[in-house]
Amino acid sequence: MADTNKQFDVVVTECRSLFSKKLHDYGAAWRIMRPSSVTDQIFIKAKRIRSLELKGVSKVDEGIKPELIGIINYGIIGLIQLQDGFVDEIDMRVDRVLQLYDQHMETVKQLMLDKNHDYDEAWRSMRIQSYTDLILMKLLRVKQIEDLQGQTLVSEGLDANYMDMINYAIFGLIRMQFSDKED
Repeated sequence: MADTNKQFDVVVTECRSLFSKKLHDYGAAWRIMRPSSVTDQIFIKAKRIRSLELKGVSKVDEGIKPELIGIINYGIIGLIQLQDGFVDEIDMRVDRVLQLYDQHMETVKQLMLDKNHDYDEAWRSMRIQSYTDLILMKLLRVKQIEDLQGQTLVSEGLDANYMDMINYAIFGLIRMQFSDKED
């Protein structure tokens, strides 16, 4: 588990760095996005990953890794939007946004550690493409919950689904980045 903990941190550091740079360039312009728009943005990224996996070639000079990073960062944005709602103007300073990023990522990491304990790191034996399918399935669940305006009977909420998507994307990046060093 120690390696997973370190590898998680390495991946998250890279994601947070890009998030911070984009935050510098654009501010928190995403604060205007309603949760359904955040979900659709993640959906676009997951569909592109699946397309690249199936076709094996990219016509745009970006591969799967940037899309996984995008899923992670938009997942955090989704958690922030669920917590604080959407607005009509940028209402958060960079330091506050990064504080929220870190808080939500810590919750995501704790969920990963808890599930890793229970599932014995089964994700390491899965095919990387399965993470894409699981993310897409979670997105369809989120869309259904959004269509039901959050009124579910027995299901986890939107936040749990966002956190699972973030963790699946992190698993994909860990496997891509560290696969040669592990086995």
